[in-house]
Amino acid sequence: MLLHTVHEQALRHNVKFYAEWYCMDLIIEDGICRGLVAMDVLTGEIHTMRAKAVMFGTGGYGRAFKITSNAFANTGDGVAIAYNAGAPLMDMEFVQFHPTGLYRHGILMSEACRGEGGYLINSKGERFMERYAPDKMELAPRDLVSRSEQTEINEGRGVMPDGQAIFLDLRHLGREKILERLPQVRDIAINFVGVDPIEAPVPIQPTAHYSMGGIPTDVNGQVIADASGAPITGFYAAGECACVSVHGANRLGTNSLLEASVFGRRTGAAMAEFILGGAQLQPITGDPAEKNRRRMQELLNNDGDELVEHIAQELKSTMTTNCGVFRDGEKLQTALEDVKRLQERFKRAKVMDKSRRFNTDLLAALEAEHLLTFSEVIVAGALARTESRGAHARTDFPKRDDENWLKHTLAHKNGGDGPKLSYKDVYIDWEKYPPQERKY
Repeated sequence: MLLHTVHEQALRHNVKFYAEWYCMDLIIEDGICRGLVAMDVLTGEIHTMRAKAVMFGTGGYGRAFKITSNAFANTGDGVAIAYNAGAPLMDMEFVQFHPTGLYRHGILMSEACRGEGGYLINSKGERFMERYAPDKMELAPRDLVSRSEQTEINEGRGVMPDGQAIFLDLRHLGREKILERLPQVRDIAINFVGVDPIEAPVPIQPTAHYSMGGIPTDVNGQVIADASGAPITGFYAAGECACVSVHGANRLGTNSLLEASVFGRRTGAAMAEFILGGAQLQPITGDPAEKNRRRMQELLNNDGDELVEHIAQELKSTMTTNCGVFRDGEKLQTALEDVKRLQERFKRAKVMDKSRRFNTDLLAALEAEHLLTFSEVIVAGALARTESRGAHARTDFPKRDDENWLKHTLAHKNGGDGPKLSYKDVYIDWEKYPPQERKY
């Protein structure tokens, strides 16, 4: 509804949309954003688009994981493009895993399932949340429930042939209540796993759901260049690709609307003020479009022995296994080595379709390259952060460490040496909201 309304109003005000265009590069020189480079997917032609201001609203990066609730388009293109152009990324290690993703698909089984009284059951038929949150049970916070599910799975009490799921049991709610209150959830279960929740429990598992990290901004969507808050003039970001950060290490349910509505509006107002205040169309050095034409041609001409899809799937597998719900130093080091190895293999990746018009094979290669780029930042930030905080749960450092780690992670691109990490203070009103230990 929000999307439709915004689109209708944009058309009413004669806003021009470039449908089926793909952003390939961001033009930042001397701390000023001067436009972007984009490909017309229909023709394959690449164009430089000069602009006084650019805003990214490119969404999250859940597709770095094998099991995710995110749309297929959420391959983190915006964060990777910004990072490649010299902007930092912030708090990328914080990825929320929702507890009720449909087994093997990741499609969300609404939180309403638990809100209406659904049970979480292991292979022994136990309501296992009694072990982890006896007062809250299934209504405990998302991250706690996801970790509880993953613990049951890791300790051999999972369900399904591979043991990688647990059951969401709604049968006791009764047919009438399910049809009245959860009809869409029932349709999803029937259509995707062939289970009618009126008759049988539904297999679910934790699913990568929301990206707390992203492109760092102030409260008006202005992208910042470093811990001091210096702006990248003319560059803005809003929505899940941005990191304001109102979510800290673990977003609360429904608070994604803050990103879309509150900060989307504030960012639009800030951009309008910037442009109406006399912003200039800045000159561009060289030919950014030609640089990206060469990049595209190199991909098309590559006759290597690697397939893009194989590389992407291996990346998603290692990110899920080694940088997922639970992490530790050994697993994260394995993930980092895997990412670096896959980056090398990508240099030999073949794009099968050599044509220019609507080349989805080429788009998949560009998306895979972006996945490889920012996944390294996720893993590096998680490996450096030797504590557990919010959605970042390390089994080798299970406690929150405010003395050493009450700070944001900033990652800058550092050539081929991986991200260069620095840190930024967290703003806290210590009198009103002193940090407290979470207890359940």
